[in-house]
Amino acid sequence: MMTSSEITLEAVASISQIPATDWDACATGHADLGGIESLDTLAPAANGCASKANYNPFVSHAFFTAVEKSNSACARTGWGPRHLIAKSEGRIVGVVPCYLKSHSQGEYVFDRGWADAYERAGGQYYPKLQASVPFTPATGPRLLIRDGVDVERVGAALAGGLVGLCEATDASSVHVTFARESEWQFLAARGFLQRTDQQFHFRNDGYATFDDFLATLNSRHRKAIKRERRDALANGITIHPLTGSDITEDAWDAFFAFYMETGSRKWGRPYLTREFYALIAENMSNNVALIMARRDGKWIAGAINFIGSDTLFGRHWGAIEHHPFLHFEVCYYQAIDFAIRRGLKTVEAGAQGEHKIARGYLPQTTYSAHYIADRGLRQAVGEYLKREREYVAEAVRELTEAGPFRKGDEQD
Repeated sequence: MMTSSEITLEAVASISQIPATDWDACATGHADLGGIESLDTLAPAANGCASKANYNPFVSHAFFTAVEKSNSACARTGWGPRHLIAKSEGRIVGVVPCYLKSHSQGEYVFDRGWADAYERAGGQYYPKLQASVPFTPATGPRLLIRDGVDVERVGAALAGGLVGLCEATDASSVHVTFARESEWQFLAARGFLQRTDQQFHFRNDGYATFDDFLATLNSRHRKAIKRERRDALANGITIHPLTGSDITEDAWDAFFAFYMETGSRKWGRPYLTREFYALIAENMSNNVALIMARRDGKWIAGAINFIGSDTLFGRHWGAIEHHPFLHFEVCYYQAIDFAIRRGLKTVEAGAQGEHKIARGYLPQTTYSAHYIADRGLRQAVGEYLKREREYVAEAVRELTEAGPFRKGDEQD
């Protein structure tokens, strides 16, 4: 274990400047910052190679390479890479994925109110630093630390390095979003403000089949789900879960068309380029579950999911035809079915959406940590976040109680 050698820090302007083996060794490390879990089963890795148990596709070198090499996340789009590296004796022992940003888009943890207030008071909120995965509201490690090192020491160096990088880049703030709870607590002890929000996740309670899951629901919700699944396929639609080499170029082309059509309506300009999907197909296809819908010999809708060691991460969907309940079938029910068949513990269904509760997804608290350089703004935001955390905790409690599962001895 590394315990006494000096830790040096540097920031680089591209994922390509960090060897994949070093990055992934940190990303799959079993770091324990006061309680981060470690797992003990092998996970699928890019195109079938074995990886460490705590594999999260969104912190892999391959994923960051795809978003940067495709020019989806680059300085021109407002995502200038500034990845922080910690080294000991010339070896990379920790990294933080980090971007210097000129806006607050594509983050899913909203701080535009902070920016507006600061700029009305004469401050300059942008640039800011974002320690996150671009365009991806998925939970996972943000302080990536290699096994066999002094985790607390490397973690403290990375946390201090983020503050130093904020000063060096004249950024107003650092935002570590969708972190693990233990990282959230670790950063709070080092001056970062704590923020919470909620998503809706499915928990696989050892189900052998989708019907086993349905049996845990109350009668009203169980009947509603059966009806929605039946009606989603009423117009001769068939569903095709594709992984690995089963995802043909034709399917990728169709899905990108869905993404562009739906993304243009939601965001104005979709974030991801066609090259991004080509790079995912080349390097991560075995970690992708592409759920596609077909009618009259033509792809009409699809949802992309990424497969971790114990979690299926639903990302985005699109369609060129609109049919009742097809969105629920492709995005939510097929994801549950896939997770059960693969023995995955969790499905993360992305950001927002209380409608997911009726479909078996329950509230889950998410965590972010924020360093704000200006003392006045930091105090004001800190007071706001205290009230917000109380609201989020109460909302999670109420929404969990309103879930579709049978309670106690409840009979159908």
